[in-house]
Parts: sequence; C-alpha cells; structure tokens
Amino acid sequence: MRTFGVEEEFLIVDPVNGVPLPLSAEVMRLHGAGGPSAGQVLSAELHQEQLEVITHPHGTLAGLAAEILAGRAHADSLARTAGARIVALATSPLALTPHPTRNERYDALVEKYALTAREQLTCGLHVHVSVGSDEEGVAVLDRIRSWLPPLMALSSNSPFWNGRDSGYASFRTQAWNRWSSAGPMEVFGSARAYHSLVADLSATGVVVNPDFDARLSARHPTVEIRVSDVCLDPRDTVLIAALVRALVETAAREWESGKEPDGVPAIILRQGVWMASRWGLRGELLHPATHRPDTARRVIAALHDHVRDALEESGDGAYVEEALERILENGTGAARQRQAHVRHGRLADVVTHAIALTHQEPAGHHPSGNGSPSWTWKPLAEAVV
Repeated sequence: MRTFGVEEEFLIVDPVNGVPLPLSAEVMRLHGAGGPSAGQVLSAELHQEQLEVITHPHGTLAGLAAEILAGRAHADSLARTAGARIVALATSPLALTPHPTRNERYDALVEKYALTAREQLTCGLHVHVSVGSDEEGVAVLDRIRSWLPPLMALSSNSPFWNGRDSGYASFRTQAWNRWSSAGPMEVFGSARAYHSLVADLSATGVVVNPDFDARLSARHPTVEIRVSDVCLDPRDTVLIAALVRALVETAAREWESGKEPDGVPAIILRQGVWMASRWGLRGELLHPATHRPDTARRVIAALHDHVRDALEESGDGAYVEEALERILENGTGAARQRQAHVRHGRLADVVTHAIALTHQEPAGHHPSGNGSPSWTWKPLAEAVV
C-alpha cells in the first residue's frame, strides 16, 4: 500500500482580536527546546505569521489522522505559551502587513518577487504520496491533472482577503497563482521531459523549484499535490489525503495498463481551477471527463466513482463516502467562515470560531479495524441528485 503524509500551513493569531502575529521564531524556539521527544516536525514559512506542521509517512488513514490531530495540538500548545493560537485559515480575514522570515532563501524570494512575495500570507495543504520511480511519478502527474480542481473546491477555505469578502471560496488560489510557475501543466509524457522542463525553468533565473499544482518532490520519493487550501476541519484534511492517495493509485494503474492520459490543454484546466477557486461547492465546476460545466455534486460524485476501487482496497472507502456527504451537506471551510461572519458580524469572531474548529476532536473518533477512522455520516449516494 502506498504511504502518504501531509504538510499543513497555519496562521499564528492573537486569540482575542484575530490578527496574525509574527511569532514563528518564538514557536520554533519553544519546539526546539522540547527536544526530539516532542515527536512532531515543524517548520517556519515565508512569513513570520505562519507555521508548517509536517507528518511522517503513514500506511493507514487512522495513523495519518492521529498525527494530524497531534500535530495541530502540539503547534497550538507552543503558540499558547507564546500568547497566541494556531488556526487553520488559508488566508487572514483581517488586513495586515506580513513580516517576512529572515534567511537567505526567503530574503532572495522577497527581493525577486517583490509585492507578490510580501503579500503571500497564504496557507495550503500539501499531500505527498509514495511512487516507485520518477517515471511512475510523472505518469501519475499526467493522469491526475483534470481531477485536481475538485480537490480545490472541497478544501476551499479562504473567502476573506485584506479585511473583506473576496467573493471567492479559495482566494488563496488567486494569490498563489501570481507565482511565475504556479498552476496546471501540459502532459509531460516522460520523466526525462519533466526534468528537462524543470532544468529549463531553472535556467531562466526566475524559478528554483517550480510551483506546479502537482510535481515530483525534490526531497522525497513522492508526488506532491499542492492545490488544496489548509482545511479548517481536520476531518477534511484526512478526506483530501485519502482522495489524493486513491487518485495516485488509480493513475498508476492506468499507466501500467497502457491507458493514455487526457491531453486536455492546460489553459482549459486553468478555467477549471478558476471555477473551483471562485465557487467552491456553491456553483458549477468543470467536469473532469467532459471539461464542460456541471453541478458540484455530480463532479464530486464523478471523482468518487473514479477512485472508488482504490479507496475500497485501501480500507478508506467508508470514511471517504461519509466525509464527502458531510461536506456536501454542511459546507466547506469557506462556507463555515462566511456563516460565522453572518452570525457574529466581526471578522475577529470568524477567527475565534475557526480556532475552535481547527482543534476540535471529531465526534465518535474510534479507529476501526480496517485502519480508517470510524466517523459516521449519511452515504454520499443520498446527496447526489
């Protein structure tokens, strides 16, 4: 079974007024003082107002879910010591001027990318899935391209930007796509072609490590899927990870069987990215099979059907079915942020509400015998019209 892990980026915020605080260095100091026994992997990010929590590779959904919850709790305990909290918001609802992290790498990024880098206080969810070789990895990248916008829609969690409602479900995606190499790519065809393109990009002097929506990891034998917002609810993080692993497994099997990838142009995929960013699950999405608008419910059902066999074989099928139904019924993180804003009327209260959701223990969390969490909701089939 393929192993998988996640990287979650979080904001460090004032628990009273909701404003992000430049405390990553202090949180990292406290983490280091705890020694290796802390068990969690934390990293600073581009701005001092954010922090990344990285899981180890896991073979089961239950193991990954447990570390996701533990990582959030550990990071939050350190932030509390520093007088702050950790919150899973992909953008800050409140306006601020971020403080870049000072080191050689980030200093160079800010110098080169100017305002794009200085404003890039965004938090994503990156999912790594193991592959057997670069050739298999590139074959996977070529065959999952059309299925990534629905993942973005499911994870959408950034409706507010610079103190106002952006109108988008994932405004992080709009901000992220200002990077020069961000977005969907054409079919590569081979590992040699992939590495040749990466080398050519590096030779331009603009790009060091490309920000493709999905790429080969530069450090691990994995593919790295990077389209998702950090998820407000940890159960959604688990869902996205399960879907990504199933997409990778399904794509690898297609490659092994000789099935050619969909050659749809990247510019069409970019329209699907835009639709998912704009509407989340509240409007139409591009259907991955037809590349024509369809209801979000039917598109999510198509994604589910596409990876169903891989999900069942990994033991993740029941959890994914139940979690998809929950999101379709209750809404994404973006919807829940907007609901909190309507109820309370202040963006600071949106952050306070989000802090509670970031760290909640999912009801009925008892790992089942098949290695998946046993959180229970109605089947997805009941929600598809």
